Amino acid sequence: MAPCRQIAAQMVAPGKGVLAADESIGTMSGRLEKAGVEATAENRRRYRELLAATPGLADGASGIIFCDETLRQTFADRRPFAQAVHALGILPGIKVDTGAKPCPGLPGEKVTEGLDGLPARLAEYAEIGAAFAKWRAVFVITDELPSRGAVRGNSNALARYAAACQEAGIVPIVEPEVLMDGAHSIERCAKATAAVHAGVREELELLGVDLTGIVLKPNMVIEGADHPESASPARVAEATVEVLRAAWPDELAGVAFLSGGQSPERATANLEAMQQHDTSWPLTFSFGRALVDPALAAWHGDPALVAAGQAVLAERVAANAAAVRRRAQPQPV
Repeated sequence: MAPCRQIAAQMVAPGKGVLAADESIGTMSGRLEKAGVEATAENRRRYRELLAATPGLADGASGIIFCDETLRQTFADRRPFAQAVHALGILPGIKVDTGAKPCPGLPGEKVTEGLDGLPARLAEYAEIGAAFAKWRAVFVITDELPSRGAVRGNSNALARYAAACQEAGIVPIVEPEVLMDGAHSIERCAKATAAVHAGVREELELLGVDLTGIVLKPNMVIEGADHPESASPARVAEATVEVLRAAWPDELAGVAFLSGGQSPERATANLEAMQQHDTSWPLTFSFGRALVDPALAAWHGDPALVAAGQAVLAERVAANAAAVRRRAQPQPV
């Protein structure tokens, strides 16, 4: 288990976060088309290389999460993605779930699939060079949801995935995302997120998952996208840390928040506010859209604008790395 612990610690090293560039082929194709770029495998490859090869990226990013297609592709110089990013001082990761699908018996809720054949796939990914993996479970909020069934089903899948990763020598990113969709209050989000974390923690413990060898990737506790008032960064940080402290012990390797549809600026402000709280584990970032969307908009498929796209990505990564470096120091007793 020692290699997983070492890699997990590297992933949440001071002043660094993880870049999520693992959109599925369908999702990435849709984003390319929206930006005016033809949705081909080569353009997806070019875009992911633009991100990974950004000068100085390793200063603020410890790892990059890819999808299966990208991990099997190469840079323009024919180096496989895993080897190329390793050479740049960045850990390559892989998304291994196959997506959240409607859950039978639970109308309106989803369960993430991809456990079939997972150990064999993890062994192959490890051989290709992946250092860590990611599995995302999603939970909706209403007055009654998420249900106990959705929490239990997704928590068990996350735990089975995490245990399989550690057996393969790969660090699991455990991602239980309570979605921002809806008009719920921050208090409702806190209650739902607390229930989800309690369920995930229990299942991880039942399957003997080593918490020092995982990275938790949760949502921030925040109001719904349609709520009339936006909570301040200080309020988001306070509510989020309160939920985390109630669920997770000191030995957890670290917490890398997802952006979850927040604007890039708000996600960074909330991340910075988190650093004012003294916790036993680092609080960093594993943002996707909040980092890569501005880069895509700046590049929009033009070979002459690769440097422009990289400059925007570097700026956003640097802003979040700087926010993490503002971590509060423990006060003397």
